[in-house]
Amino acid sequence: MPHTLPKLPWDIAALEPNYLKSTMEFHYGKHHNTYVTKLNAALEGTGHENVAIEGLLTGLKTKDFPADKRQAVINHGGGHYNHTLFWNILGPNSTEEPFGELAEQINKDFGSFTEFKEKFATNATNLFGSGWTWLTVKKDGSLQIENTANQDNCLMDSDRKPIMVLDVWEHAYYLEHQNLRPNFITTFWKMVNWKQVAEYYALAKLGKTIINLDVVTA
Repeated sequence: MPHTLPKLPWDIAALEPNYLKSTMEFHYGKHHNTYVTKLNAALEGTGHENVAIEGLLTGLKTKDFPADKRQAVINHGGGHYNHTLFWNILGPNSTEEPFGELAEQINKDFGSFTEFKEKFATNATNLFGSGWTWLTVKKDGSLQIENTANQDNCLMDSDRKPIMVLDVWEHAYYLEHQNLRPNFITTFWKMVNWKQVAEYYALAKLGKTIINLDVVTA
């Protein structure tokens, strides 16, 4: 089946006042939807039309894929995947702090949750231009903060598993925060669904990739 715009895991106004309904209508309804439409157009006639998004993106930069379509699939497939994961790790009832094994691993790898937030925010603030800041899981279960430009993600060129992501394209925050990316990063922490991130962490340790509440073997 062609790729489709996934249903949000919450009502489009559910993140207010932290994220306005008007921003969601623009960001999700326009931007994300356009990535899906253009992804389907890029895949047409390639024989990859029915490949799940994770399989499509994994190793995309090196796999055997029509050269004249590769960048379009990176751009629009990445935009589809990245936004879908972003919506799924947000929620209206954030605990504001992780718990359980995920919290323990954050403390182990970054010293404390406060230090983790500071490092994550620094990465996101300093990312030049448009892109994403990720929390990913290595094969040994340890955590890593990393940035990708444009619509790239770690599935394309690594074996790390993404479990949390922040969109730092200006369209993600300009209507509310103008060019003040740090203000959006501060608001982001009020919306993270740590229960969902913890579930993704547990699955990532098993070598599984997660998107849109579905689990597939990478």
